[in-house]
Amino acid sequence: MKQVLLCGAMVVTLSMGVRHGFGLWLQPITSEMDWTRQNFSIALAIQNLAWGLFGVFVGMAADRFGAFKVLAAGAVCYSVGLLGMAYAPTPFWFAMFTGVLLGLAQAGTTYAVVYGVVGRQIPAEKRSWAMGVTAAAGSFGQFLMLPLEGGLINALGWQSALLVLAAAMLGIVPLALGLREPQFAKASKRSAAAAPVGNPADIQTARQAMKEAFSQPSFLLLAAGYFVCGFQVVFIGVHMPSYLRDYNMPAYVATYSLALIGLFNVFGTYLAGWLGQSMERRKILSFIYFARAVVIAVFLLAPLTQASVYIFSAVMGTLWLSTVPPTNATVAQIFGVRHLSMLSGVVFFGHQVGSFMGVWLGGYLYDRTGSYDVVWYIAIALGILAGLVNIPVNEKPLVRKPVLQPAM
Repeated sequence: MKQVLLCGAMVVTLSMGVRHGFGLWLQPITSEMDWTRQNFSIALAIQNLAWGLFGVFVGMAADRFGAFKVLAAGAVCYSVGLLGMAYAPTPFWFAMFTGVLLGLAQAGTTYAVVYGVVGRQIPAEKRSWAMGVTAAAGSFGQFLMLPLEGGLINALGWQSALLVLAAAMLGIVPLALGLREPQFAKASKRSAAAAPVGNPADIQTARQAMKEAFSQPSFLLLAAGYFVCGFQVVFIGVHMPSYLRDYNMPAYVATYSLALIGLFNVFGTYLAGWLGQSMERRKILSFIYFARAVVIAVFLLAPLTQASVYIFSAVMGTLWLSTVPPTNATVAQIFGVRHLSMLSGVVFFGHQVGSFMGVWLGGYLYDRTGSYDVVWYIAIALGILAGLVNIPVNEKPLVRKPVLQPAM
């Protein structure tokens, strides 16, 4: 169990740590390449959408073949995508590398794949906690990597900084060795062929699991809430640095604010995972979304100072990815762990559609209005909506009829 948690945490630290810093490249790239913020934003929007879309199929692959191969391929894609991001000559090629390829890479190196391993290897009574530990590692990655990325940009320039990160992402490959599941493939074959009476979840096909999930309203409500999570965190993560620079804040304020989000998210995600062991997770999720709406509203109403930015970042950081452990643990509790990577990927697709809208609308409405105000207001309204839709989620495990298999 320790090996799974350690290697999974390190993988997420690298993959999510780099991903959270992309907003730091917005102004250097658009200024040097003479592109608009919308050019940059659409590439990040495509990235988030591609991440969600590929995540469903990557999850299927991880459930069938184990996580190691998927993680190794994802690491290579991540490295190549960062190289392409550094040398893309036009907005189109920037969108192909930064959007499509890095989206595929993130699908193969982040939560859906790692949580599939955690869900299968960690006992159910510790699963929510373990997912909280993994998510907290991703948050620590943001805290650790953001100052590093900002320092690399300042010291080496934005292109060379991307080259350093491209090399670092290959470190995921040896870490993935600790997440191999050779026993999983053998066990699944035995369970499908040996026992005369089997657990229906063990012999369920991916298509059947998908159909079952979409027939459950709670699954759709979790995806709807995740849409809002994606909208809020990616809009803030990508556009917050430029928002602060528009108000003449020093560049280091943006770097420190995003790092604070990562630091406090360590505590928030761990706490959410720990509370999910004993509290109804739907209530945890509703509280998080309502709280986000309040925090954003107070931030906009208060005078904008360095202190207010840091306070906002700390409080918002506590709520940042704290939706991840209770959402994924609820999916595992309702449907079981056999197709957990795939179903987590499907729910996460809702998150990434929201991410697409958040990052794209941020750039689009800024270019049209010269302000981020409208997007902030949308984020508040969506937070209230997400708080409401999580209230009726039914967390009880599905009861399936035993399936009789023919005697051999």
